[in-house]
Amino acid sequence: MSHAGASAQPVSSQLTVIITTSPTPSAPSTELISAILSSFRSHCSLLLSCRVIVVFDTYDRIATHARLKKGQVTPDGARTFDDYKRNVRKLILKEFRQDDSEENLVEGHGEAEFGHSAVEANFVSFLTSQTVDEQVTFIEPAKRLGFGLAVRSALRLTTTPFVWVQQHDWPLVSDITLEPLLDIMRRSESDENTPVKYICFPSIRLLSYADSAHVTHFPMLKGLTASLKRDFVMESGVSVPLTPMFFWHDKPHLASTQHYLSRVFPTRLSMSRGAFIEDTIGQRSRNQMKLGNWVKWATWLYYPDNGERLCLRHLQGRTWQGTEKELEMKAIWMARNTQQTNHVE
Repeated sequence: MSHAGASAQPVSSQLTVIITTSPTPSAPSTELISAILSSFRSHCSLLLSCRVIVVFDTYDRIATHARLKKGQVTPDGARTFDDYKRNVRKLILKEFRQDDSEENLVEGHGEAEFGHSAVEANFVSFLTSQTVDEQVTFIEPAKRLGFGLAVRSALRLTTTPFVWVQQHDWPLVSDITLEPLLDIMRRSESDENTPVKYICFPSIRLLSYADSAHVTHFPMLKGLTASLKRDFVMESGVSVPLTPMFFWHDKPHLASTQHYLSRVFPTRLSMSRGAFIEDTIGQRSRNQMKLGNWVKWATWLYYPDNGERLCLRHLQGRTWQGTEKELEMKAIWMARNTQQTNHVE
């Protein structure tokens, strides 16, 4: 397909949005996901026209104290998770289909394998439910997958050349020019020197990344930045600033579907159950890029205003309890402080 022909296609035929979510203290409220969708409407509305795959990762065990990154929830967290999933399904169907009915969803199943194939137990079965037009897909694993296997399971159901991977607690706070970014990725497919296969968006810790210690303390990375950092100018005259990123982050990013599968998940041994991509592949890719092998990963950071514009905000989904619970806790603390003050007086 020519670049002109590819550019003429709507974003909705080129991109799938993958949303990963899991038990959270704010459940069964959908405030986290609602914040994500609201940020899409405000800063990148084209995402809402795309196909969407939502992965409902689950928990491993129930205990007195929650350790959500380790798959551990409280009894209350376990009780509310089914309600949370039901509420999110209705919200997603309403947003992407304008119809929150689940009556006509087509059900299916799959397996997420991991580790050595000689161990028969090294897989997690999951159920899928999908609208007839494949606009919306839900994945519900029988056991906890972890972020890595959750993304891989969704990628295997993706039919578009590009994906937007979205964790449930990272809303956008600045406008994203999606069409030019996709155009850059398409145009770079045959570029052996400057491929663009992955674009991350800046959070507070990634501001001024090109001048940070993550880059400048390493001569190879500093040299790569000097040669690769640029403004990509489209035929329309739109200029898109990018700088090379020397890591594969889990936070919201745009990527080539095929590159994702072949580079991050080449075999079942690539990702263990419960693992995060940035904790495993992220570290491995950075070590290789420090030696100069950046082209293999082709990772970039969106860099508006020379790296000074924030695009993402973290809502701390593992600890945030939702607006109502946060207000209740605030009222309790205020009451305690008042009692202590009165007691001192």
